[in-house]
Amino acid sequence: MKDLIEIRWHGRGGQGAKTASLLLADAAFNTGKYIQGFPEYGPERMGAPITAYNRISDHPIRIHSNIYEPDYVVVVDDTLLESVDVTAGLKEDGAIVINTTKGKEDLAKVLQNYHGNIYTIDARKVSMETLGKYFPNTPMLAAIVKVAGIMEEEDFLKDMQGSFEHKFAKKPEVIEGNMQALKLALEEIKKVN
Repeated sequence: MKDLIEIRWHGRGGQGAKTASLLLADAAFNTGKYIQGFPEYGPERMGAPITAYNRISDHPIRIHSNIYEPDYVVVVDDTLLESVDVTAGLKEDGAIVINTTKGKEDLAKVLQNYHGNIYTIDARKVSMETLGKYFPNTPMLAAIVKVAGIMEEEDFLKDMQGSFEHKFAKKPEVIEGNMQALKLALEEIKKVN
């Protein structure tokens, strides 16, 4: 992992992009990293576009602003590709990770000025298979951990088990499904260019 990784998340209200960015921050913190995880709020309503951010470093982070030139971008809802410039400022030596079933040609049309690495995962399929409901944030969290090389997969899964046990203490029946979603996502993420 390079010294400072900056990640920008694009999603819609209710899809869990903010939660995923905070879970990523917690997991990185638990491996000894310095972290930031924070959302940017616009109109706070279900389905409205939202942005969240992560900074992860081996050293103290002295920057306290939004991220304008991210190393990685996570797109939780591919309908945003048509309405939000998700690649704005994205470094070409980084990558974009998209929840989509679209192929290389379709993505090239909407990401026409971006020439960096593109990764895709069908987070709907992963979450439906493992959770029985559509929660794209869990698979997207695993996808960015793998693509960005933030931590070892085993460390990530172990940390997330603990996080889920705490977060879902009153709903322990959902822990196993969330863990399976993470594991399947680590296998399903693929580079398309």
